[in-house]
Amino acid sequence: MSYTHRRSCISGLFLLLLALACEANSGFIGVKDSHFVLNGSPFLFNGFNSYWLMHVAADPAERYKVTEVLKDASIAGLSVCRTWAFSDGGDRALQISPGVYDERVFQGLDFVIAEAKKYGVRLILSFVNQWNDFGGKAEYVWWARNAGAQISNDDEFYTHPILKKYLKNHIEKVVTRLNSITKVAYKDDPTIMAWELMNEPRDQADYSGKTVNGWVQEMASFVKSLDNKHLLEVGMEGFYGDSIPERKLVNPGYQVGTDFISNHLINEIDFATIHAYTDQWLSGQSDEAQLLWMEKWITSHWEDARNILKKPLVLAEFGKSSRSGEGSRDIFMSSVYRNVYNLAKEGGTMGGNLVWQLMAHGMENYDDGYSIVLGQIPSTTQIISNQAHIMTALAHSLNSRVKT
Repeated sequence: MSYTHRRSCISGLFLLLLALACEANSGFIGVKDSHFVLNGSPFLFNGFNSYWLMHVAADPAERYKVTEVLKDASIAGLSVCRTWAFSDGGDRALQISPGVYDERVFQGLDFVIAEAKKYGVRLILSFVNQWNDFGGKAEYVWWARNAGAQISNDDEFYTHPILKKYLKNHIEKVVTRLNSITKVAYKDDPTIMAWELMNEPRDQADYSGKTVNGWVQEMASFVKSLDNKHLLEVGMEGFYGDSIPERKLVNPGYQVGTDFISNHLINEIDFATIHAYTDQWLSGQSDEAQLLWMEKWITSHWEDARNILKKPLVLAEFGKSSRSGEGSRDIFMSSVYRNVYNLAKEGGTMGGNLVWQLMAHGMENYDDGYSIVLGQIPSTTQIISNQAHIMTALAHSLNSRVKT
């Protein structure tokens, strides 16, 4: 058999198996007894971040990159992707100005959702950014000031009524969007696993976490008033605040104005998230010290998610720069994956992890040092794929235990 024929057969078999898996896994992901469920069965996952999907898909000539990443991720067993549903002002803006949208870019997001469904990948969609990349809260502040609002600093994003109204309008626009490809409203599409209020909210004006807490409560209630089918999370990095002072010792030496405990205790928030970048947060410390801290970071939040929050926990961003060396990154990822898996075995409160980040071939200009192209580095690809398969196997095992 020729290589071309063999490759075609393998591809055809993959698509057949994928179609069967998608049919079996249709339905909304929910939460029951502190763990994720799909059609009543435990759901655990290994996943990834690819923030750039909509931005790239806005140009139809570049959509093959989206397809490549989603297909390769699916083949590797990855089942959840976190990406942006925002781009505020600037290049390929989704929201050009408050309430003004570029339909071409929205159709790019339509394509992302349609392709994710095709390849059996669930999406976590984030509404706005803490950082200036793709606009973020600074762009919202600029818009409001340009409209005559008196705003002293960017952190009024969490309290100023005009800024909150801008965000609510954007949330409603996204949640109620009718996909131009699938003809399914976003709020009715189970391809979307969850909404995320904000990528990495921080508030330098109030380190206690109370201001962010009020904002989360208001925005979470608003999202749920539009859509009670999908899960909702905050988008937090996991920094502890004032609710349990001794837990602040777990932080990497500083606070960012959030409170992992109180912010996640809000009823409308369905699961907790943490992020971790030890090479940035613990810069200058040895690889061994960073790994020890990482294990403590994950375990502490898992204990709190299980005992206090009683909600699932997701390691929603983690990575190690390839500049540290491929071997060092592989050791780090293997250790993190092992930690996540071992905690997940305790009953499912640890729901999964999302590595930062997957790219397609030829996207070097997007590389932030953490980019991974599946297949390019066999050892890293194997580590990622192995975690995906053992998490899926663990979910099946937990399901068997439940039934017996």
